[in-house]
Amino acid sequence: MLHDAVVIGAGPAGSAAARLLAEAGWHVALVEKASFPRRKVCGEFISATSMPVLKACGVAARFIEEAGPPVTRLGIYAGKAILAQRRERVWGRALGREHLDLMLRDAAVAAGAELHEPAEVTGLTHADGITSCTLDHGRSLSARIVIAACGSWNVKGPFVIASAAPHRSDLFAFKAHFTSAALPAGLMPLLAFPGGYGGLVESDKGRTSLSCCIRRDVLARIRARHDGKAGEAVLAHILETTSGAREALQNATLEGGFLSTGPIHPGIRAREDDGVFFTGNIAGEAHPVIAEGISMAIQSSALLARLLVTHRGERYAGEWRRAFVPRIYAAATIANLAMRRPTRAAALGLVRAVPGLLGAGARLSGKLAIAP
Repeated sequence: MLHDAVVIGAGPAGSAAARLLAEAGWHVALVEKASFPRRKVCGEFISATSMPVLKACGVAARFIEEAGPPVTRLGIYAGKAILAQRRERVWGRALGREHLDLMLRDAAVAAGAELHEPAEVTGLTHADGITSCTLDHGRSLSARIVIAACGSWNVKGPFVIASAAPHRSDLFAFKAHFTSAALPAGLMPLLAFPGGYGGLVESDKGRTSLSCCIRRDVLARIRARHDGKAGEAVLAHILETTSGAREALQNATLEGGFLSTGPIHPGIRAREDDGVFFTGNIAGEAHPVIAEGISMAIQSSALLARLLVTHRGERYAGEWRRAFVPRIYAAATIANLAMRRPTRAAALGLVRAVPGLLGAGARLSGKLAIAP
């Protein structure tokens, strides 16, 4: 059977693309190598700019019902500094990936997408405008269009991102949930600490999510110093160096242990190659410092789906660049400011003098506040 599209990866990017194309009447196959539900290292915040996509996918009301409370203020915790916006606006909400991914995947299936899970695409062949995807269990799926939405962490298969030689500045990502945290209501602070950055946000079911990245060389030093596992060493480093995080987490309870991955791959990559369209993090990835990873993933899929239906995807690469390249550059700038002591101190001084810079930076990174 010939499909209109095979979507590889059922995370937020892949499931959003599959749902929107199926809603448009396309015959879509959705292939996912993991079994859902699953936990993921990625952050959990979804900005208000993504709500139109969630609505188009038919999950906006359910997302609001299951997600944590609205994020109404942004802030910065760095060293002894605790800065936060005074004026409240709704910037978005957070929901655990084990819930969000399942919600979007089921929405795609409800719209008619044909789910193959767990199954992994091991190879692609192209002939006469048709692409055949070979699955690991021996079956083959053929389609006019293939969409790769399988993220940037593939270690095998046709979409492995080549890794550079290990470098001391490589960033490794960590995530954990806490209960009974003391994070101020509605606040999502950026954590800027020596050698890394991160964020705290209240997610679903009263959990507080900590997501962070840290340099390879700093990670090695703190592991030796704290004589423990990587996640516990990272937490100890953050609590030791960042007063706001210590106030929020010192009496909290770690739930389920740390997840980790890396090194991460921020940057801009191909959006189309040999008849395959790329969306989500595999197309381009911002530093997680701006908490826009999921939002960019589903927004890029909405853009791709719209252009495939209306223009067969011909304008996708150019429109993707206009929509997302400024965010990726902004994220790289903010990440470098956060991780280095001199620039971190200068940035904090500037934000103290001009508090409106917090909102301006958020808007530059792709967020849009709405009235509470």
